[in-house]
Amino acid sequence: QLQLVESGGGLVQPGGSLRLSCAASGGTLGYYAIGWFRQAPGKDREGVSCMSSSGGTTNYADSVKGRFTISRDNAKNTVYLQMNSLKPEDTAIYYCAAAGPSLLRLCVGPGRAHDFGFWGQGTQVTVSS
Repeated sequence: QLQLVESGGGLVQPGGSLRLSCAASGGTLGYYAIGWFRQAPGKDREGVSCMSSSGGTTNYADSVKGRFTISRDNAKNTVYLQMNSLKPEDTAIYYCAAAGPSLLRLCVGPGRAHDFGFWGQGTQVTVSS
């Protein structure tokens, strides 16, 4: 059973950067599409970024395009979300999720929550001065 553990959240000032990590165990991330989602208080969970199982396709929500970058380290079986130029509206709990396993698992846009069967516990990101 695939298990995901996020880390790297915290408090950062507007304009600052954070890198979130999603470490996997019990499976190889190369067989899963990986999504990063976030949920702010009182709002629905939204897809932020998605990487296909091959790593060849990455998608982003319009609100983070050009500021966030998803990447994967196969040797560490870990996916990252580099977040730059953070804004107060980026404040949320961030979750990584996996869809698969499959030889080729694609993403639909920045990710649809119901497509993903494995979830981490989430990490809080707060952007405030």
